[in-house]
Amino acid sequence: MAELRVSPVTIQKALDTLVRDGVLDARPGLGTFVAEPPPAETAAPADLAWQSLALGPARASAAGLAGLLALPSPAARTLNVAYLPEEMQPTALIAAASARAVRRPGIWGRMPAEGLPALRAWFAARTDHAYHPREVTVCPGTQAGIAAAFRALAAPGEPLLVETPTYLGALAAAHAAGLRVVPVPTDAEGVRPDLLREAFQRSGARLFYCQPTFSNPAGTVLPPERRRAVLEAAALAGAFVVEDDWARDFAIDGDPPPSLASADRDGHVVQVRSLTKCAAPGLRVGAICARGAALERLRQARMADDFFVPGILQETALELVSAPGWARHLRALRSGLRQRRDALAAAVRRHLGPEALPRLPAGGLHLWVALPPGVSDLAVEQRAALRDILVTAGRHWHPAEAAGAFLRLSFATADPAWVEPCMAALAEVVREVELVPTR
Repeated sequence: MAELRVSPVTIQKALDTLVRDGVLDARPGLGTFVAEPPPAETAAPADLAWQSLALGPARASAAGLAGLLALPSPAARTLNVAYLPEEMQPTALIAAASARAVRRPGIWGRMPAEGLPALRAWFAARTDHAYHPREVTVCPGTQAGIAAAFRALAAPGEPLLVETPTYLGALAAAHAAGLRVVPVPTDAEGVRPDLLREAFQRSGARLFYCQPTFSNPAGTVLPPERRRAVLEAAALAGAFVVEDDWARDFAIDGDPPPSLASADRDGHVVQVRSLTKCAAPGLRVGAICARGAALERLRQARMADDFFVPGILQETALELVSAPGWARHLRALRSGLRQRRDALAAAVRRHLGPEALPRLPAGGLHLWVALPPGVSDLAVEQRAALRDILVTAGRHWHPAEAAGAFLRLSFATADPAWVEPCMAALAEVVREVELVPTR
């Protein structure tokens, strides 16, 4: 303590860490000693090569997702995370909600497979009552809902239409389900209905995944006339539309438009929603909503995964959204996101040029930043990481070849205190990559 000028708490934490890592050996009543090294391996190393033959070709890849979910170092400037930073999470509300929830009788018992009735009613109300509470199934986040929808509504080998670019997690779920992904081009207003109709006809697809409101990564919002056209195309093809409505609580400039589900009367739309995104990553609670036979198919798929969402999570979520402070949190969230979006956008345009960001998303969590022609987005991602700047290459979000090079930058985690120097350093990385000839 004297030599390092630290507190006894710090010393104890360091010792505890070294004991857990096997470096030290704590012996009660005797003291703390340097642990004996493990005996040298004398047996031949295990031969695991047989697994490659047994498993065969890989059916799914989540490499891009793994990069997004990896925990960064404390020094990193994280612009690749699609969750709220801790300072924007309602941690005090969640702590109070979980304290109340844990006192509920039966909290550690079995839960209804479809979820708690009161929580299902809350989710149904958030869809503008497009669904009845009995048509809502609680799931552990939208990723689980998307994966269940793909398995339940399409068979392996069948086509799945997606916007391009689209959510990386949906692409991973589609490949895991054995679906054949068919990209449908988008523009500044989202998916093009004329090409969507053509894709339905050419592929024979009966399933279309989309994000009509603040899409991830591009931030587009489908206008009313295109929303009607998408529903008409799905009805003509006798198809389902999986509407990922993850970003409805992240509207910044005005209110979000009505969902696709609110205009659907014949059960074509299956909607997934998330509470996790606007609360905290660890509160993994979402919902999947459907009507008719699709509802039962989805319930069966969900039960096969994990039976039900644990009661402690459901009760905590219900206590959280019922608290008076929840509405205040959402209002503060909108203000905080606007500040961070504007700060990051200004820095991007200042250091990468106005052409890098021709439009500002009205909501969501991300900026879709264009790189100069000929610049490799993957090279920028890799070189930026060497400077502790974490960004995501745009190619990860395309199911096929991309029309250009982009970066997805998440403004939710962009601290205004370091945004300016961070973007200046990223611009240097882009210039370095421009000077390197590509093969």
